[in-house]
Amino acid sequence: MLTEQAPNLKDKLKEIFGYSQFRGNQEIIIQNILAGRNTFVIMPTGAGKSLCYQLPALSTTGTAIVISPLIALMKNQVDQLNAVGVNAQFLNSTLSKAEITKVKKDTLTGAIKLLYVAPESLTKEENVAFLQKANISFVAIDEAHCISEWGHDFRPEYRKIKTIIDNLGNLPVIALTATATPKVQLDIQKNLQMEEAAVFKSSFNRKNLYYEIRPKTDTKKQLIKYIKNHKGKSGIVYCLSRKKVEEISELLNVNDIKTLPYHAGLDPQVRMNNQDAFLNEEVDVIVATIAFGMGIDKPDVRFVIHYDAPKSLEGYYQETGRAGRDGLEGNCIMFYSYNDILKLEKFNKDKPVTERDNAKHLLQEMAAYAESSVCRRRQLLHYFGEHLDKDCGFCDNCLKPKEKFEAPDEVALAVKAVLQTDQRFGVQHLADVLRGVENQYVISYKHNKLEVFGQGAVHENAYWLSLYRQILIYDFLDKDIDNYGVLKVTEKGMDFVENPYPVTLSKDHDYSNVTEEEDDDKDTPANTSAKAHDQVLFDLLKGLRKKIAKEKNLPPYVIFQDPSLEEMATTYPTTKEELSQINGVGMGKVVKFGKPFIDLIAKYVEENDIETASDVVVKSTVNKSKIKIFIIQQVDRKIDLEEIAESKDLDMAELLEEIEHICYSGTRLNLDYYIDQVMDTDRQDEIFDYFMGAETDNIQMALGKLGDDFSEEELRLMRIKFISEVAN
Repeated sequence: MLTEQAPNLKDKLKEIFGYSQFRGNQEIIIQNILAGRNTFVIMPTGAGKSLCYQLPALSTTGTAIVISPLIALMKNQVDQLNAVGVNAQFLNSTLSKAEITKVKKDTLTGAIKLLYVAPESLTKEENVAFLQKANISFVAIDEAHCISEWGHDFRPEYRKIKTIIDNLGNLPVIALTATATPKVQLDIQKNLQMEEAAVFKSSFNRKNLYYEIRPKTDTKKQLIKYIKNHKGKSGIVYCLSRKKVEEISELLNVNDIKTLPYHAGLDPQVRMNNQDAFLNEEVDVIVATIAFGMGIDKPDVRFVIHYDAPKSLEGYYQETGRAGRDGLEGNCIMFYSYNDILKLEKFNKDKPVTERDNAKHLLQEMAAYAESSVCRRRQLLHYFGEHLDKDCGFCDNCLKPKEKFEAPDEVALAVKAVLQTDQRFGVQHLADVLRGVENQYVISYKHNKLEVFGQGAVHENAYWLSLYRQILIYDFLDKDIDNYGVLKVTEKGMDFVENPYPVTLSKDHDYSNVTEEEDDDKDTPANTSAKAHDQVLFDLLKGLRKKIAKEKNLPPYVIFQDPSLEEMATTYPTTKEELSQINGVGMGKVVKFGKPFIDLIAKYVEENDIETASDVVVKSTVNKSKIKIFIIQQVDRKIDLEEIAESKDLDMAELLEEIEHICYSGTRLNLDYYIDQVMDTDRQDEIFDYFMGAETDNIQMALGKLGDDFSEEELRLMRIKFISEVAN
């Protein structure tokens, strides 16, 4: 026993944490720890894991050591405990020497009830020596899945924890995790040598969470629209890289969504401030790598969006678990393209062989989840060794089911293949046998001699992989815990082979044609070129342009070019700001020509009940704006164009293209100082007159009309002068 007298746990629960009742298995877990027994807790995010070691620490003499992997997690929990009057501290690299000395002194006097320590800090000899002198009540290992090479967040330091604990004495251990497959659970227990520990496993079914996978097309537009539709609600957007975090955070900010980035590359103080701003509701949305959120106890996160596919289903489950921790609305959206899986595989190429193979298996499970049309909740629960008898009715696959088909013969064939190969192989090998593929493995095991060999050749590889995934979830097969990927036949599967009956399966989602618009450099709506414009509105806009051009005695293209009108007829801008975002417009042209076009579009939108630009236009965070400002400043100072081009490492054609973008967006540039040096007045007048009377400003047509006397560069310079003087 850790205490001479068992405390009144409910009184302490109410007094310190303000709760009247324990949740789930909390009370029995706490009693197990207080009895000095090793304890293993598998409990989903938001179910109250932390209390399982915090309350017993306060009910015993001495200090409980909490091993935790992240500084952010430690800080968050220490802040929360300090706020309710509990003396908890952490020992990590962020402390000064004086602060470390104070923490150690307070631990030795027994003043500190919970001491949070990073596994890296535990390996230091001076810290082990200090802890050997302290009165330690027990050791809690948070995020225990980090121990396992089969887990989604393996950390080698975690595998040394057991040796260090042994150096501190014969202490009870409580290991806790929110994500452990049966394989990972076994690995954790073996490594900590606590196979005898009482295991408390709560259901992984978070019934309030809605799961949805979306194709990774028009992703930026979809993201902005989704968040704007959930205005004022708290959310997390997860990206895989620091660079993407910065890019998406900036994108959201320029689209009037207040957000902050969070990743390991930020200055620690900035990172801490951004986390606090999110927790304190100073910003609604945080864009982060997976470093954010472990142990962050914010109950009202209403959506978690994965901009990129995660590295594993464990990671995905843990990250989505940060939504709706108060039991209310929690939406989990993931944008998926198989390209993400391929990119992640490349990242793994330099890992040791075993680690690389493990990572590949985890990625394959992630891809299978995204592409499968089976109930998302059933898939997730099955992955963690929990069975759901029926579909949840509350995920994208349940609400919008894919085409179903019956396949009793194929299911029987698939189960027989497992039996005839002695239940020793994984899905891909079984699919090869059924399809009659005579590769080296099939031949070496003589599986080309089996009765089932080639009987499924009528179906493609993807068909059999999908079928195996589905009948696993439907309990015809089971995974061998000791041998990763190996399939075994269940009792239900055996019965089915003897007495087959109709089995309904679903066709997988096909993401093979998903195209991403990433790294688009233009100030345009995402992927507008892929969308057909509204022809009726386009014709109306063209008519209006012709009318205004006639009134002003100008060629129509001077007002707005056809691509700009097409974009207006795709995104329906109804304000000056929205119209200025159209490619080739800009605020200069909006002021000069915009009002009648805005009025026409607004009337058309109202009469036809149409989704407007505020929903679909993505304002870009283009870095090119810096070069544009530089060019404008240099031209104002009358710097030679060759000199401007050289200073930005551009050739003349590239510089003229940049200047054309500036002018077509409505900014007036005076290049007379340069043009007068390279062309006489008569040549300028001839080209100017041509553009005034032309139906189009196309340079190739101008070259055809004006002949070889003029160079393309001269025509482009004069077109810039013409547009600047007449249109802007």
